[in-house]
Amino acid sequence: MPEALLRALDLSIGRRVEGLLAGDYRSSLHGEGSELALVRPYEPGDDVRRMDWNVTARTSVPHVRVTLAERVLVSWLVLDTSISMQFGTAERRKADVAEGVAIAVGHLATRRGNRLGVVTFGDSSPRTLPPRQGRVGLIGLLSALRQEPDDARLGSTSLGEALARANALARQRSLVVVVSDFRGRRDWRRKLLELASRHDVVAVEIRDPREQELTDVGVLWLVDPETGKQLRVNTRSRPLRERFAAAATSERTAVSRALASVGARHVVLTTEGDWLRDLAVFLRRRRR
Repeated sequence: MPEALLRALDLSIGRRVEGLLAGDYRSSLHGEGSELALVRPYEPGDDVRRMDWNVTARTSVPHVRVTLAERVLVSWLVLDTSISMQFGTAERRKADVAEGVAIAVGHLATRRGNRLGVVTFGDSSPRTLPPRQGRVGLIGLLSALRQEPDDARLGSTSLGEALARANALARQRSLVVVVSDFRGRRDWRRKLLELASRHDVVAVEIRDPREQELTDVGVLWLVDPETGKQLRVNTRSRPLRERFAAAATSERTAVSRALASVGARHVVLTTEGDWLRDLAVFLRRRRR
């Protein structure tokens, strides 16, 4: 990853965070900070260093400034480690893009005292790592990424279960980043709605071009990596390829609508091209 581009990334949230430790993100509480919350008349015991001399001069009544407290941000990374993420026909696998996104988010979410927790799903050995600061948080993330799914550990993808786990663990208002291809059982909409009602949710969808269209390469045996089901397909048939493309587009549109309906921010990254630049554009657009 280009270091300059990685440094240029930043996380933004739409809601004020909660917590006790001082940090860079706006809180819902008053306290030490740089953003003005209100100006009120002076009361005995107020710190005179917070006197607002402009308002005091205009009203002839002493006034003090009250600022919003700034707190550390707790982030949760919900990471898909299912076997379908091992698919890739372009420059890289979907798992490679997901790992890159996880590292980029981990780099941002552990700076300046911010904390990162990790929840994985998609195989028979899901992992849950509590929020940690700095280097400890990144090491925990990297250890979760190093777990490669194999035939002995495969399990059905359950994003809904992972979201329920994250919702139970995230006690204070947090940023939740879900990195997945959003394939498999559609058990996640209600759980994501519950999560988005309390937290800021970003959905990072990973796609591969061959998942959206078939190429004319003759007869193929297609295998569903999640279930092991096989299907013989004659890709020479143009009507078949057109039906496949229409069905794939309709299915992805339904996923996008489901994410939008719960209020999650949604970005699509692919296994071809510069995914990191696309992620940076998405984050910077959100900041503006």
